[in-house]
Amino acid sequence: MPAQPPAPAFHADIHGSPALPAVTIDSYSLEVRESDGQHFVGDRASRTAFCGLLDGWRRQFKSMHGGDDPLGDLPSGELGKKRLDALLDEKGDAAEIIRVAIEDFAHQLAHVAGVFLKQKKWQGVQRIIVGGGFQQSQLGELAVARAAELLRQEKIRIDIRRLHHHADEGGLIGWVHIVPANVLRGFDALLAVDIGGTNARCGIVRPNRDKAADLSQADVVERVKWSHARDEDATHRVHVIDGIAEMLEKLATYAKRKEIRLAPFVGVSCPGVVQKDGAIAAGTQNLPGDWESPHFHLPTALRDKFPTIHGEETRVLLHNDAVVQGLSELPFTADVKRWGVLTVGTGLGNASYTNR
Repeated sequence: MPAQPPAPAFHADIHGSPALPAVTIDSYSLEVRESDGQHFVGDRASRTAFCGLLDGWRRQFKSMHGGDDPLGDLPSGELGKKRLDALLDEKGDAAEIIRVAIEDFAHQLAHVAGVFLKQKKWQGVQRIIVGGGFQQSQLGELAVARAAELLRQEKIRIDIRRLHHHADEGGLIGWVHIVPANVLRGFDALLAVDIGGTNARCGIVRPNRDKAADLSQADVVERVKWSHARDEDATHRVHVIDGIAEMLEKLATYAKRKEIRLAPFVGVSCPGVVQKDGAIAAGTQNLPGDWESPHFHLPTALRDKFPTIHGEETRVLLHNDAVVQGLSELPFTADVKRWGVLTVGTGLGNASYTNR
């Protein structure tokens, strides 16, 4: 048999590493443009896009029927997933409007998935995992299932599934597949941060390698969530960093009280293209302030605010948020060689992988 090409070197020590022990990250944060060259395909399949579709159908209903909006006075962007799910269950005019918007969004999601599957770095992808907060709802579940059906009707052979973990935990748990094993030696857990366009999440993550060598039993012991986009005081990146540092302090205190040995490590995921020196090259437009400035370095900024963990110097590693959330799915992809993730949140994140 011909010799196999050597596997890419393992560089988990650097920020945004594409080469990990069990998987290679082939791509992430791809910005695929529409045929008009002006707009990005991914903009069709975000929670923002769904709210736009829903607003449009609400306006059309009022113009046709007059009277009050069955969904109330709040714009769609201010209606939470729980409220929309509750209206969907009531089976009235509001439910019908939401169902029509779901159908529209499912077509958009199917289109986006189809376009990504044609990209060079997505060639051969056998499964797409849909993550992000949107799919963590009844309306998101219906949209993903319908998108899968539409792709089957178009004879596109692809397995589409939703994230195994809760969306608030997947972007934290993925760090157990990135952090170098020697960093965790002698410790019970690590701290992880997931910065999104709307929320920031921090958690204590246990690898639980003693329960499952493939890390399929990794879990979040404790987590906190902060909606920085809705916080009137969080108008600049420094406010977000301060808020995250405060959450990490609370988690470190919790770990000490519960006698959880924390590694002196914080894994941070955020939108955008992460360079190996920890600078962010692009893709942070949904975050407050300029996160791509050459005068700003997120790992250093956070380490300065949270310098030690139980007396040991803190080490901060940075990676893309869609990549990390997708990696939480790694133990459940052993039956495929190539797979990808689309994270439907404030924007649309994307990543593709090859298992080793």
